[in-house]
Formats: sequence, C-alpha cells, structure tokens
Amino acid sequence: MSFVTVNGKSQASAALSSLLELLQHLNLDPARVAIEHNGVIVPQDRFAATALSDGDRLEIVQFVGGG
Repeated sequence: MSFVTVNGKSQASAALSSLLELLQHLNLDPARVAIEHNGVIVPQDRFAATALSDGDRLEIVQFVGGG
C-alpha cells in the first residue's frame, strides 16, 4: 500500500494511479480544482496523465462561486 499527503493529511492510494482517479475518489470535480503536485502546479489537461507515487505531496484547492 502506498500513501500520499493531501492538504497535510496522509491518505492511502493503493488503487489510485493518477491525479484524476484521486479526484474521482474524493468526489471532486476536476474542472473546479487546482492541484500542486510535489511543489509543481499541474494543468487540468494533465490530471489523467500525472501518476501518483508513494510519498507524493498534494495541495488541492477548490474553486467556489458566490457573491
């Protein structure tokens, strides 16, 4: 089993191979988030191609509408 850190919290990622799969697991809309993966901002069109590895550090920010 491997682990990644998401917004400062450790999370098991054994069955998750990409950023897109992680977002689906977390029930987050890929169109409404920004992700920093090991200190690098990942463009939305690269979420599916960006692999997760044991020890990765992620910061996920959700866009919220309102007024």
